[in-house]
Amino acid sequence: MTVQPVPILSAEHVGVTFSLRGRPLHALDDVSAEITPGRTLAVVGESGSGKSTLARVLMRAQDVRHGRVMFDGTDVTALSERALRPFRRRVQMVFQDPYASLDPRMTVGQIIGEPLRAQRLASGERLRERVGDLLRMVGLPAEAAARRPGQFSGGQRQRVAIARALAPDPDVLIADEAVSALDVSIQAQIVNLLREVQRARHNAMMVISHDLALVYHLADHVMVMYLGRVVESAPCDDIIGNPQHPYTAALLSATPTLDGRGERERIVLREGPPSPLNRPSGCAFHTRCPIAQPRCSAEVPQLLPAAGSRSVACFYPGKLAGRTMADLTSQEEPR
Repeated sequence: MTVQPVPILSAEHVGVTFSLRGRPLHALDDVSAEITPGRTLAVVGESGSGKSTLARVLMRAQDVRHGRVMFDGTDVTALSERALRPFRRRVQMVFQDPYASLDPRMTVGQIIGEPLRAQRLASGERLRERVGDLLRMVGLPAEAAARRPGQFSGGQRQRVAIARALAPDPDVLIADEAVSALDVSIQAQIVNLLREVQRARHNAMMVISHDLALVYHLADHVMVMYLGRVVESAPCDDIIGNPQHPYTAALLSATPTLDGRGERERIVLREGPPSPLNRPSGCAFHTRCPIAQPRCSAEVPQLLPAAGSRSVACFYPGKLAGRTMADLTSQEEPR
């Protein structure tokens, strides 16, 4: 009998609502997610789908309207900032923009050493040694500690940001669009670095992205979000090979083939995404869905278990799966 791994960090039926111009904006609506040691969860979707809000909830940087966040068996949803101190050390984030996430006034050594000093994990010579070790781990020389972020390229800055996140030896690493601001060749280097770090440290990792091709390189499980709700959740190979929700199929059809050859039949959606302030009735995707039926505008589909480890929120799952013609994995390295 296969033993299921136990999540170290999870969101359980989380809801987050903001007020915008006096109107409620439901950023997250009954969202659950699990992050497991040694495995990577990818969260994908268009801008405004709630991906980054979910990351902030899991980091305890965003309060929730309902639901809870569990870490290593403890409900951390309502803990005070003082009580959260151990949690802060064990859950770290790599942010999207390496040009904005590093203080230009500090040296790289000060930036990487900051969480070690804040958590009282190292000082003096031990701190300098630890910073040097972290720089070498991310492919930079120890001498880089004396330089400032402005002296580095975007890819090198993101390596510094990863080193800073790894400094307190976290159990969970959350990467929020961590490569989207970088050139494609540099993206591949950072993706490979994250994979190497996870293999070496057995971290749990969550990757936020809109790029399914990139996700394939990193993820074990993929969760697809649309307007604050999860519409499909499945192992990565199942999502790539056989998407069941029309939105997932449309995202996949917009992803270029990885080898630059072949074609994918593009699923053209009816219109752009609606405003989160004016979410459509029923299934929020029905205004754009090529296979929408009258039922879709009247009822909200629930996220229900399907075959294997998949869950889908759709009344007509699988109807568009056959229209994604090219296989993302055709020219991939073995996983």
